Amino acid sequence: MSDTTLIHGLHAVHAALRHDPENVLEAWVETDRRDKRMAALLNDLQHLGVAVHAVERGDLDRRCGGAAHQGVAIRYRQAPPLDEAALERLLDGLDHPAFLLVLDQVQDPHNLGACMRSADAAGVDAVIAPRDRAVGLTPTVHKVASGATRSTPFVQVTNLARSLESLKRRGIWLVGATGERGQPLYGTDLRGPLAVVMGAEGKGLRRLTREVCDHLVSIPMAGAVESLNVSVATGVVLFEAVRQRGT
Repeated sequence: MSDTTLIHGLHAVHAALRHDPENVLEAWVETDRRDKRMAALLNDLQHLGVAVHAVERGDLDRRCGGAAHQGVAIRYRQAPPLDEAALERLLDGLDHPAFLLVLDQVQDPHNLGACMRSADAAGVDAVIAPRDRAVGLTPTVHKVASGATRSTPFVQVTNLARSLESLKRRGIWLVGATGERGQPLYGTDLRGPLAVVMGAEGKGLRRLTREVCDHLVSIPMAGAVESLNVSVATGVVLFEAVRQRGT
């Protein structure tokens, strides 16, 4: 089954057209915008046979709930997130050591979008998150991710701790990022089957999540701030793993 959602913003719409054009159902374009980027986008929409509605900016503002739409929005048929069974099939089909990102109750769509974008850039096989008390694939997530929501599998699980235990039984090492009492990130072996586990905004990793991790690591901080935004920290940890893994 699938559902439809509204995606807005030039980058997000371009990404949908590039990666998943058959699921772009219709588009709304601001009548007063006539620059080269919009002209190119209109050409792509028309070439694909997508119905385009010319509307006033106020109408587009209301349709997008006041979000920064950059003059364009599309109705997009979105497949539901993967579940536990689909994750098992994905892992069974890998021909290389698993490389996963786990997000423990990240609730800000901007953070999830940025994490998805970093995961895509790092070559992560899937992003895993709990269904409850965590943001899903909202229009803002699609916009911030700039296409990563369509190229990187997103998995929502019912019980995160149980899913992490299942990963461990597969021989996947769980490395959780923590702001305190963790071993230094740059001295931790991140090669081989790996799941990087990141905590929520402000609260970090929940107790059960911390306890199931094989290692807890911290990012060395040289300045006055005590911690990094979760999406920034995710990028740091993922690309240290990329450096070590030589991929």
